[in-house]
Amino acid sequence: MIQALPEFVTFDEFIDWCPENSEHHYELHNGEIVEMPKATGKHSKVAGFTVLKVGIEIERLNLPYFIPKESVIKPISEESGYEPDIIVLNEQAIVNEPRWEKSSIITRGSSVPLIVEVTSTNWGDDYALKLEAYEAMGIQEYWIVDYLGLGGRRFIGNPKQPTFSVYQLIDGEYQVKLFQGAEVIESPTVPELNLTAQQVFAKGN
Repeated sequence: MIQALPEFVTFDEFIDWCPENSEHHYELHNGEIVEMPKATGKHSKVAGFTVLKVGIEIERLNLPYFIPKESVIKPISEESGYEPDIIVLNEQAIVNEPRWEKSSIITRGSSVPLIVEVTSTNWGDDYALKLEAYEAMGIQEYWIVDYLGLGGRRFIGNPKQPTFSVYQLIDGEYQVKLFQGAEVIESPTVPELNLTAQQVFAKGN
C-alpha cells in the first residue's frame, strides 16, 4: 500500500515515497505528485530508436558521455523531480553530483549535455514546464520529439505536423530550431548525427 502524503510534497519526500517496481510512473511538479501517462508502444519505439542513434554517435566519436537506464532531474530551487525519456550524462562532470552514486539524482545542468522528451498527451509539460526548468539549470541541449504533432502552433508552427525541436542554450537562453520531414537534424552535442526528422517519426507510424 502506498502511503498517503500531504498536498504539498518536497523533493526528498517524493524520492522516499516513490514506489519501486510500480506499474505506474510518477513525477513531482512543483510539490504535486503527478501520475504520468503510460508510454504507448509507438512512444517507446521512437524513444528507443532515438537513444540507439545517439548512443552509436557517442561511441563512434569516443565522447565522454553515457546514457543511464533511468535518473531523476532535480531542478534548481523547485520541489520538482522529472524522469526524462532520454538523458545523456558527462562522465567527467558526474563526479560532482552529490546524489548520483546513491540515488541516480541529477542536480547540476553541467552534468547533462543533452536531454530528450518524446511528447505525448501531456505535451504542455515538455514545451513549457520542463523547458523552463532545463533552461534554468543550464542544460546545454534539449530535444522535444513531437512525432504526432501534438504541440501548440506557437511551438511547432501552423499547420501542425510532426516536429523535432532542438533547443540550444545560448547566453543563458534556449534558442530553437525546428526540423520536419526530410530535414537533417542538427545537434551541437552529436554534430555528425546523420538522421532526418522523418526517420525518427517513422518509428511512431
